[in-house]
Amino acid sequence: MKKKREFKLWNEFKAFISRGNVVDMAVGVVIGGAFSAIVNALVNILLSVCTWAVPGGLKGLVTVLLPTNSSQTGINPDIGLGQQFAASDLQDLASAYTNSLYASSGTEISGELVQQMKTEILSKYTLYGSTYVYNGAATIDWGTFINAIISFLIIALTLFIILKVYTTLQKKRKELQAKAIEEYYEKHPEERPAPVVEEKPIPQPTELEVLLEIKDLLKDKKENPETK
Repeated sequence: MKKKREFKLWNEFKAFISRGNVVDMAVGVVIGGAFSAIVNALVNILLSVCTWAVPGGLKGLVTVLLPTNSSQTGINPDIGLGQQFAASDLQDLASAYTNSLYASSGTEISGELVQQMKTEILSKYTLYGSTYVYNGAATIDWGTFINAIISFLIIALTLFIILKVYTTLQKKRKELQAKAIEEYYEKHPEERPAPVVEEKPIPQPTELEVLLEIKDLLKDKKENPETK
């Protein structure tokens, strides 16, 4: 009984994977993934062209809100490591940060130690364009929002153009097929199929007409009781 059930399940599985729509769906997924890569590449190119004049790119369009508590002020605002700082000042700030931590203890300030402090700073800040912003600060990322809008418009326009071209080609193909068939039948009129004549449906009486007919029959029967 168990083997019979397993054999039945195996047959159902084979029938399922051999369906045409499953194969079509698998092909569509693969082609869709490849097409997605093409569209994304095109979007990145057009975004670069559209935003090349913006300093730091769209990613640099960030508004940093004023701090409401000490956890949003930065690592050390006194030496410049506040809510944000220019990317070009990173090395100098790393040196200043190292000195603020180890100078008083007599520790030798080496390049390796400065590099470690630089890595620590980078772990707590995110680069937006040409500016580092403290991760704990409240920000409004206008660049990501604008980037999403532009990406949507570009993708929508790209898909519209592709579908427009595809629809036009399909229409042209059907017109050529219809023209070829017509030319064939002109040369071989005996093979032209007879036109299909649609039969008009017999009009059905409405409910009101049926009730009126019954009423007339009852009236006639009442007036002429001998009539069968």
